[in-house]
Amino acid sequence: MSMTTFNSMYELASVEVGEHFYWSFGDYQVHGQVLINSWIVIAIILAMAVLTTRELKPIPEGGQNFIEYVLEFIRDIAKTQIGQEEYKTWVPFIGTMFLFIFVSNWSGALVPWKIIELPNGELGAPTNDINTTAGLALLTSVAYFYAGIGKRGLEYFTKYVQPTPVLLPINVLEDFTKPLSLSFRLFGNILADELVVAVLISLVPLVIPIPLIFLGLFTSAIQALIFATLSGAYIGEAMEGH
Repeated sequence: MSMTTFNSMYELASVEVGEHFYWSFGDYQVHGQVLINSWIVIAIILAMAVLTTRELKPIPEGGQNFIEYVLEFIRDIAKTQIGQEEYKTWVPFIGTMFLFIFVSNWSGALVPWKIIELPNGELGAPTNDINTTAGLALLTSVAYFYAGIGKRGLEYFTKYVQPTPVLLPINVLEDFTKPLSLSFRLFGNILADELVVAVLISLVPLVIPIPLIFLGLFTSAIQALIFATLSGAYIGEAMEGH
């Protein structure tokens, strides 16, 4: 194999990690590609919602039937994790989490983002950036603090000194590490899946990575389900006071 051929294969197989396209607002910088990806995902979700609910019928069919199935699925998650009495309030939050993560993950696996060139970095699933998943974890933390305080008032904070005040630091730390661990799991799984598929597509014929792509779609859906389910579980736990 000639050196030129080897260099060409090396360039094809290279994958950028840690490269970002930044937008500057004065002295403040934001990850431009993450915002672009997130806007695209939000646009897809909004378009799906509008197109499937424009002409609602008593007997659903087509897109309406699909979206009602998705809504029923999300309601079952909320009802199971939060309880019969309180779940309706939290269906929009859990549904938003599930749909955003699900569409983000699948967009990273199915959309050929590499055809859109950026000065630095590359487009991909928003969830393959730790800033996105950490933001989702922060939203989950705010949600279950709000749920707990809204349901139980200041009594909510008594759980931090149970069964003994000595455990106060550990109990406080636990409340923040639970959603944070979700964010790291989601980020690691999506990033690893994209890197493996990208390298295999670069090194071997296209037909070889196809099973891995389908496996990635399955695991991406599972990650969205896990995040939404555990978010609901944390909210339910906060309201119950355990």
